[in-house]
Amino acid sequence: MVKTFHLEIVTPDRSVYSGDPYSLIVPAYEGMLGVMAGHAPLLCTLQPGLITVRVEGKNLELVLAGGFMEVSPKGAIILADAVEQVEDIDVDRAQKSLERAKQRLAKPDASLDYARAEAARARAESRMRLALRRKSSGQ
Repeated sequence: MVKTFHLEIVTPDRSVYSGDPYSLIVPAYEGMLGVMAGHAPLLCTLQPGLITVRVEGKNLELVLAGGFMEVSPKGAIILADAVEQVEDIDVDRAQKSLERAKQRLAKPDASLDYARAEAARARAESRMRLALRRKSSGQ
């Protein structure tokens, strides 16, 4: 029998997920990080990207804006800046955000906050990638 662990995903304004998945894959700054029951304790910074939560043979995919994750013997908690479910993604808005971020990065000036512009680009790309993948699979 596959073991599960407790996972909480929260943002400043709401609880996004609370459950007991088999595994979790998150975009840590060091690279993609997988978590399963019994994982060693850790604390890490998360970058914008896709979170995959595997529950009962299904994958729940969420777009993460960034945040932190703590894994302990009690389970894991993700403190996220923002998280979107695929149903909430406005593809047109994400495309416009991506175009704006790319334009800012292509023509930087002294007032450009490069880290913020790069994070906006990464968020928009993640949102687009997930929304388009879901659309092409008919989900």
